[in-house]
Amino acid sequence: MEEIKKIQQSFGVIGRERELERALAVVKAGRHLLIEGPVGVGKTVIALAISHYLQKQVYRVDGDERYTEQKLTGWFDPPVVMRLGYVREAFIPGPLTLAMQNGGALFINELNRMPESVQNVLLPAMDEFRIEIPKIGKITAAKGFVIIATQNPREFIATSPISEALRDRFELVTLGYQPEAEEVEIVKLHTGVDEDFARLVVRIVRATREHPDIRRGASIRAAISVCLLALQLGGDAEAVRKACHLALPTRVELKEEARNQLDEVIDGIVDSVLKRTAGFERPAVSAEVKKKT
Repeated sequence: MEEIKKIQQSFGVIGRERELERALAVVKAGRHLLIEGPVGVGKTVIALAISHYLQKQVYRVDGDERYTEQKLTGWFDPPVVMRLGYVREAFIPGPLTLAMQNGGALFINELNRMPESVQNVLLPAMDEFRIEIPKIGKITAAKGFVIIATQNPREFIATSPISEALRDRFELVTLGYQPEAEEVEIVKLHTGVDEDFARLVVRIVRATREHPDIRRGASIRAAISVCLLALQLGGDAEAVRKACHLALPTRVELKEEARNQLDEVIDGIVDSVLKRTAGFERPAVSAEVKKKT
C-alpha cells in the first residue's frame, strides 16, 4: 500500500505494515484508537506517525496517577479571575479542549496509568464530541478531532485496566515484538553499527524474553542502548558484555522464583549468544562511523 510506504519513509518506521494499515484506517474513519503492547515496541512512534501523516495537530498527555481532570480540560487563571471573574478570557484550555477546538489529535501516552476519574472525562468527548466545562459551557469538537491512546498490558507495574465503558469507545491495534530482521534494521538505523554487530546484540536482547528466570524481557530500546554503550567501551565482545550489565538491569524483571541473580543471568545469556557467534572480537563499526559517534 502506497500510503504505508510513505509513512515508513517519512517517519523512519521499520516494518509494521499490518499495524500501520489498521491504525491509519481507524483514524481516517474518525474513530478513536487504542494501541496496546509492552514497553519499547513503538506504540508512540506509530501514534505520532499516523497523526503527523494526516497533518493533525498533536496535543500530548502522559499518563500519571497524579493527573487531574482540570489539567485535561482546562483551568481558570486566578489573577484574571480576580479582575474579570469567571469569563472565557480567564480560562486556560487544557489539551483535551485544545484538541477538540482545533480538530486535532489528543495523544494520551499510557492511558491506563491515569486515574479513573480523569479517564471518565473522555467519555462525552468520544461519544458526543462535546464536553461541559463549569462556568464556560459546552465545548464542541471541530471536524477531525480524534483521541489516540497507548497502554501497556495489565500485568505491567503501575497500570490498571481501563473501564469497560471507555474501552468500548476505542478501536484496538496491538503491537508485539518485531521479527529479528526488523529489530536488526532498527538498531542499525539508530546506532550506525554494522549488520553483524546489530544482530549479535539483538539476539542477546531477544534471549531475555525467553529465559526461564526472567518474567519480563527487554525491548529493542535495550538493544539500541547496548550498542551505543558498547561503542563507548571499545566496540568488541567484552564491551558488549559490559554494556549489557549497564543497560539490561533496568529493563528486565526477574521472576520471584528465579534460581540465579540478575548479573548471573545476563552473563549466561551473553555467553550463550557469543558461543553461537564464535570469533566475534572485531570492532562494532568502521573507524569512520565510530569516530562520528
